[in-house]
Amino acid sequence: MSLPLEGLSAIVTGAGRGLGRAEALELARLGAAVVVNDYGKPGRDGSGAASAGPAEQVVEEIRTAGGTAVPHTGDVADFRQAGELVRLAVEEFGKLDILVNNAGILRDRMVFSMTEDEWDSVIRVHLKGHFNTTRFAAAHWRERSKAAGAAVYGRIVNTSSEAFVAGSAGQPNYAAAKGGIVGLTTSTALALAKYGVTANVICPRARTRMTEDVFAGLRGPDEGLDPLAPAHVAPLVGYLASPAAAGINGQLLVVHGGMVAVLERPRVAVKFDSKQETFSYDELDALLTPHYAGRPEGETFAAAEVLGLRRG
Repeated sequence: MSLPLEGLSAIVTGAGRGLGRAEALELARLGAAVVVNDYGKPGRDGSGAASAGPAEQVVEEIRTAGGTAVPHTGDVADFRQAGELVRLAVEEFGKLDILVNNAGILRDRMVFSMTEDEWDSVIRVHLKGHFNTTRFAAAHWRERSKAAGAAVYGRIVNTSSEAFVAGSAGQPNYAAAKGGIVGLTTSTALALAKYGVTANVICPRARTRMTEDVFAGLRGPDEGLDPLAPAHVAPLVGYLASPAAAGINGQLLVVHGGMVAVLERPRVAVKFDSKQETFSYDELDALLTPHYAGRPEGETFAAAEVLGLRRG
């Protein structure tokens, strides 16, 4: 019996630890040959010396289990190195079929205290890093499709966050980057559909090095699988990377603890029309002030309230 991803090749960024590691292991278990990318810096803020260790350890895990994998220790936020990552997959496996973007860092601070470097570094790794790999993978699929005169197989799974959906007061850089990733994904989904490529985005909740303080007060169970284990997220990534998900494109899914929620695109909640040629201040005051009166302070998207997605 063949495996769902047999004969396919994949890249997983930030795959040396946490979610990326779980996703790389799952793709390999489903039959994919995997390029395990990780820059290897020990600090979740991107500090410390780069190391090949984390990527190589995951590659060894995959090989020990009978799978195929190679390491890549470059910085995906560097345009040139991201291109080399995609080229490595093509050189090693003949083509690239799946791209899972997961790499990221945190530099949390309230917006009134955040430095320019704290803003730029998080946007660079998350948003630019997602763009860089997507750009080279997309060019690869477009070239193959044109050469074949037909659609090819391509899957992109990007990583956003509930910080984008519900807000996160101490993470304006992270929330902005994750919102940008959603926009990048939906644009990519539209641009690449004609070549046979899908692009989707997930908002995972998991206990990792990146979220150790967020879930510090939520102790895992003494027995059984932790509801916040990355293992709950990896199967969805494997599914979205598979042929079975060919009809899913440009979608945003929240996943954690045995739950998957499909989020709709923003919808109009209520609409007001001016009774004049254009609105006056008084007319807007009469319409909008009563509409928002009594709502919880800082309320954002209704979907966040319904799903109980607020962090902390």
